Amino acid sequence: MSALPVLGAGGWGTALAVGAVRGGRDVTLWARRPELVAELERTRVNADYLPGVPLPDALRFTSDLSGAVRGADFALVVVPSVGVPPLLEQLPRELGIVLCAKGLAPDGGQLSVLARQIGFGRVAILSGPNLASEIGRGLPAATVVASADHELALAVQSALMSPSLRVYTSSDEVGVELGGVLKNVMALAAGLVDGLGLGDNAKAALITRGLREMRRYLLALGAQEDTVYGLSGLGDLVATAASPHSRNRSAGEALARGENPGQGGQVVEGLRTAGLLDAWATAHGHDLPIVRAVARVASGEWSLETGIASLMERDAKAEEHR
Repeated sequence: MSALPVLGAGGWGTALAVGAVRGGRDVTLWARRPELVAELERTRVNADYLPGVPLPDALRFTSDLSGAVRGADFALVVVPSVGVPPLLEQLPRELGIVLCAKGLAPDGGQLSVLARQIGFGRVAILSGPNLASEIGRGLPAATVVASADHELALAVQSALMSPSLRVYTSSDEVGVELGGVLKNVMALAAGLVDGLGLGDNAKAALITRGLREMRRYLLALGAQEDTVYGLSGLGDLVATAASPHSRNRSAGEALARGENPGQGGQVVEGLRTAGLLDAWATAHGHDLPIVRAVARVASGEWSLETGIASLMERDAKAEEHR
């Protein structure tokens, strides 16, 4: 069996690679920069993206993309969403693609749709409540892989299952992909609540109404309702809105303090996603008030006070929706 290529040596890519090696797989971790590869080989630690996690001796590194995927059945694509399109253009079209970025294509559409437009026939999405630092340390976790290609989903499940990671399969590509996308915006909102000291009542209400907003968006795009309350929906929302290890939640806290939410060199997917989703909701007449508030506060169009007022001063309504 050929090595499993993990394309992207950020925190999430490194954690997935480490976990797969622990599960007994032969893994090659690809990094774009040769100097990063040299550092990983020398130190056996990814100090910039996954500090404190020793990299197994069996894990191999390369900056040779064609060599990394040669002979492989599928590859995990674990680069930020803006980097997915140019990376896909360089890959052989017969390769199975497992998209691990929780973001949108440049036009605001799904990365899985873009991958098929480029010419890939076998596409899957990996998502769930998976904080890289915990996966890297081998703490118990679960994730879900969704694909219309059931054989590909089963192959990914087999490759990533380990004593510390349970992998479930799903046929709901839309729900699994977009649940992971939208929860980043809700995590930013949760960080804003924490950063402003608005209290636990406010945060609980934010998460609950955020889940309702996620449901509205996902069902409008054709997702299955069960997925909304599964690992890539509610599960991922709970993890990223509550954990201090969540990059998007931390960015929300920084925004509340008047700091640059994107500092530190790591991509905060929710910042870009919020603007794309706000534009989509406006264009299609959908009501996504939390998305709108986060997008406009993050862009500087609204003050924090205006963003809070936009949510608290909405018309009174019943909770249930018939």
